[in-house]
Amino acid sequence: MVIVLQKGIPEKDKQDLKSFLIRNNFKVNEIAGEEDTIFGAVGKLSIDPREVEILPGVERVIPISKPYKMASREYKKENTVVEVKNNRGQTIRIGGNKVLSIAGPCAVESLDQMMSVAARVSAAGAAMLRGGAFKPRTSPYAFQGLGEEGVKILRQAGDAYGLPIVTEIVSAEHIPVMRDYVDVYQIGARNMQNFELLKKVGALGKPVILKRGLSATIEEWLMAAEYLLSSGTDDVILCERGIRTYEKATRNTLDISAVPVLRSLTHLPIIIDPSHAVGLRDKVPPMGLAAIASGADGIIVEVHCQPEKAVSDAAQTMYPEQFEKLMRDIDVLAPVVGKEVTRVRPLVKAKTATPSETNGDKMTCAYSGNHGAYAEQAINLYFDEVEAVGFDSFRDVFQAVAEGRADYGMIPLENSLAGSVYDNYDNLFRFDDVSICGAYTLRIEHALLGVRGATLDSIKRVYSHPHGFPQCKDFLDRYPQWIHVDSASTATAAEFVAKEASVENGAIASNVAADYYNLEVLATGIELNPRNYTRFVVITQKDGEKHRAAVEDVYNPTVCGPSCCAATNEVAKASLVFIAKNKSGALYECLGVFHEKSLNMTRLESRPIMGEPWRYMFYVDLQLPEDGKSVLEDAISALGAKADEVRLLGVYKERSV
Repeated sequence: MVIVLQKGIPEKDKQDLKSFLIRNNFKVNEIAGEEDTIFGAVGKLSIDPREVEILPGVERVIPISKPYKMASREYKKENTVVEVKNNRGQTIRIGGNKVLSIAGPCAVESLDQMMSVAARVSAAGAAMLRGGAFKPRTSPYAFQGLGEEGVKILRQAGDAYGLPIVTEIVSAEHIPVMRDYVDVYQIGARNMQNFELLKKVGALGKPVILKRGLSATIEEWLMAAEYLLSSGTDDVILCERGIRTYEKATRNTLDISAVPVLRSLTHLPIIIDPSHAVGLRDKVPPMGLAAIASGADGIIVEVHCQPEKAVSDAAQTMYPEQFEKLMRDIDVLAPVVGKEVTRVRPLVKAKTATPSETNGDKMTCAYSGNHGAYAEQAINLYFDEVEAVGFDSFRDVFQAVAEGRADYGMIPLENSLAGSVYDNYDNLFRFDDVSICGAYTLRIEHALLGVRGATLDSIKRVYSHPHGFPQCKDFLDRYPQWIHVDSASTATAAEFVAKEASVENGAIASNVAADYYNLEVLATGIELNPRNYTRFVVITQKDGEKHRAAVEDVYNPTVCGPSCCAATNEVAKASLVFIAKNKSGALYECLGVFHEKSLNMTRLESRPIMGEPWRYMFYVDLQLPEDGKSVLEDAISALGAKADEVRLLGVYKERSV
């Protein structure tokens, strides 16, 4: 049963309740959810639930109707996100807003083979390495694996490329030789109902991938997951790998409908194994894409540098080139379903903000656009010592920061004349491994640029970022004959005009861009209003050193934050997103929390939630008081009781101009 605790329950009442349940042979797990704090009591129901409901501190008791208890949505409403650390200090997440790819050969054959495969799949975008050391085979004469040696090889290859390792355990007697090497255990389809093995693996407390049995129903599958959860692990990942039907065109029949069905029944993350489902390598990529489109949290596939020579499952094993193409396609598809691909951070030596201490290496800050972009100007004004690195899109900036290819990113959120940059509100929500660590407001002064010899009369086409045109509306209205052409950024527009070298082209950009690209300034100060400002936020890896330094800079002013400067015009702020419940007055109740906690809300922005028509997330900026830490924590806790989801995007200092 699920026991919902009263808000503010005294610790003594909580402990008395837990002791009562344990005395009655229940296993008790405390879950602090976004709405309520609950006790999940699992065991044979030998008492009347009303005996629990009348105890001090109990708000209500909800019997769990499903035969599987801990795996059910009734037990836990929020989706479970399984976290696995790699040897580069990165947390790999399975579930949530991430798409994960696990790749590697069916069987570990040699160190050379595993190092070659690990290099290729890591470069393509895999975040975990798979490989069988103990192989359950239909024929007793088939290759059975390298055993303990295979596990050690798998570990060595995974560590070399920052990939946590996944391998199948076929017998409890192998636990001693696997315990120190394996990050994620896999229970194969043949062992889904090997209950003694499930209990022993669950007791290890490590993440487990549980594959669906060859002919198992979804309920039987979830009951197997219950064995793992009730034995000690909280981290179970369900893996659909095809079921046996009368069809013989493929190895198995991939039940892709299981994904949306499971979403309604369980909080556990779900991945798909298209390799074992279809058994033919050319059929694996389309089924991998179908898995992501269906809402799966990732895929696990077989890849070998020479699959025709593989000792196991050669026909279904992809060439590295096929996997690389599949990952490129997943990169394109993931944002469509509101997710982003998890990648392993590159191995780079540590850098600090002092170049002289790192042999001249500078910290890097990514931005969208080319030299001369306003974001680059914001970087140079915000940081003392940093190298600005341009990328093609905002999403690329977020990806570079998430993967560690850039220390920071400079992202525009809003302009005082043109309004919000909606893509970046969505990116902040989607990239849950990125956090805001600072903010800077830059005055925007636009100019019309052209090649030497160009005049206002010769211009026929004007290029700029889409936000540039409304910011210069009055000026542009004087020349209605000009054609407006969107560019990725104002600097990109200036670069294009310089490259085309036509007197008929003009660009709306900055005077700095004119210097970069050797262009003439045909008109300056063309923005609608001299009070034209763009607010940028600085992003970095969530839970990394730079993120922690930014938080300390807010709560402990003696600590230097990412700007490493002596600026005095700074305000402590926090940004968060929440999803209001679908009921009358829900938004009013959520916003009332900020009023009750005396928090000044400086911005509120709504965005539609992808895949959930007529539901919205709300982005909020808050100004923090001196005792901001405790006040913010109380506000988030109170908001969590009123909203469906709450996520803190960052605590930071904002510099004003």
